[in-house]
Amino acid sequence: MKSWTGILQLVMEKKNEKTITKSVFYEGALKVMRPIYLDNSGQACFFMLNPGGGYVGGDRYRIEVTLEEQAELVLTTQSATKVYKTLSAPVLQETEIILKKGSILEYIPDPLIAYREAKYHQHTVIRMEKGSTLLYMDILTPGWSPDGEWFKYDQLQMKNEIYLEDQLVAFDHLMLQPAKSQVNDIGFMESYTHLGSMIVVSEHCSQHFLNLLYEKVEPHIGNCKMGMSMLSVPGFTLRILASSTQQIEEILAICTSFIRQEWFAKKTLSLRKY
Repeated sequence: MKSWTGILQLVMEKKNEKTITKSVFYEGALKVMRPIYLDNSGQACFFMLNPGGGYVGGDRYRIEVTLEEQAELVLTTQSATKVYKTLSAPVLQETEIILKKGSILEYIPDPLIAYREAKYHQHTVIRMEKGSTLLYMDILTPGWSPDGEWFKYDQLQMKNEIYLEDQLVAFDHLMLQPAKSQVNDIGFMESYTHLGSMIVVSEHCSQHFLNLLYEKVEPHIGNCKMGMSMLSVPGFTLRILASSTQQIEEILAICTSFIRQEWFAKKTLSLRKY
């Protein structure tokens, strides 16, 4: 088995009303900046970095994040994840997240950009204790190709498993293979080019809240296509088809801000990276 190209292990805990780092380890092509605090709530924010600048064939990454009881974390990236031409084995990223009682994780990465002949597999497993809250997001963007056409990557696979008290409550498996299927047709991208996803699990969620959230978002949908649905446990999924990254980011930011305000009385996040 080939060794990991990059490893990140992060454990956060809450002390004196502030989330701090209990332990952190990284090596290879993954690292994190020092935590910052975006408001006075004590919630920590970490930026993950890939010093190599992008993913290439055969790269393998492992991310492990644990939030102890009552810890609150925003986890994001410094820039987009770029997957370049992959002539050998697909790029693999494995992520395992453990959320203990009362913890809150907002996972807000920059977009994944898949360039021509890219192959990328992502597998995320999230294990939650009752009373924890998860906001998990992904944005997929087709990268530039010499002929100017979209969907020139070979394969994108995104698999998410979410467990609540060791019971599987959400399983999301997305596979896009442009050479084998017309991904821009009905049932796939439906003439759109960009895809955004959000999964939220929290005891604060209800059908009434989801109705309020839709009312908040609806004026901003524009020419996008969006769908929301409740999970079997308190929580919901959201999927957005759009023609630009900015359209998806705007809708996800509205959702995140509304959740922060209504559930936790927190201010809107500002994650400017330029």
